[in-house]
Amino acid sequence: MAGHSKWSKIKRKKAANDQKKGAIFTKIIREITVAAREGGGDPDMNPRLRLAVDSANAAEMPKENIERAIKKGTGELEGVNYEEVTYEGYGPAGVALFIETLTDNQNRTVADIRHTLTKRNGSLGTSGSVAWQFERKGQIYVNAERYTEDAVLEAALMAGADEMQNHGDEFVVLTEATAFHTVQDGLKEQGVEASSAELSWVAQNEVKVEAGDAEKVIALVEALEELDDVQRVHFNADIDEETLAAM
Repeated sequence: MAGHSKWSKIKRKKAANDQKKGAIFTKIIREITVAAREGGGDPDMNPRLRLAVDSANAAEMPKENIERAIKKGTGELEGVNYEEVTYEGYGPAGVALFIETLTDNQNRTVADIRHTLTKRNGSLGTSGSVAWQFERKGQIYVNAERYTEDAVLEAALMAGADEMQNHGDEFVVLTEATAFHTVQDGLKEQGVEASSAELSWVAQNEVKVEAGDAEKVIALVEALEELDDVQRVHFNADIDEETLAAM
């Protein structure tokens, strides 16, 4: 799980400095809209919507944008009907890719994904070809400058987390997907505030990828995530943090 968590951290840092906030907002708005459509417009009663709104707030999205996206999801405002579709494939060095999308046109989406994969030494796989290698997990990030390792570990255990990892400047608390929000709330009750959190598909076993191939893998992942319909890309490559940070 370490490689994926490191990539999540690098992405968050890059997003904080990203000038393309419009693209980030678009992806979050789609997630809010679908979450509200599936589970209702109250974040307190809809865990998926709560997480999406948290992401919107972290990205400094205006409140009116969030409210408008929720109303589109609940049908109070007219909006596009997005579908959740996942795609599976392979990248350089045989790295497994699990791609989450929200789309209003599956033909366009699969064509864009196939083109991007082919252009960057990857290939599209069949349904089920790599999904078995990933597990749905909650990942809660805690700033190591604010809390000691012992304090976070104790709070995580009290909150019912599965595991805690020390990544130097931050701790990552891992949970089952079904316990994600319970553990988040439990950490807060223990006096530990998360800097960010996400539900993710995490590789059960990671494959070490050397620098040359690692750069190709990250370039492919970034190209896929730049596609409008792609929400997240998950992969099973273990790449050292220096290589990730240099991308």
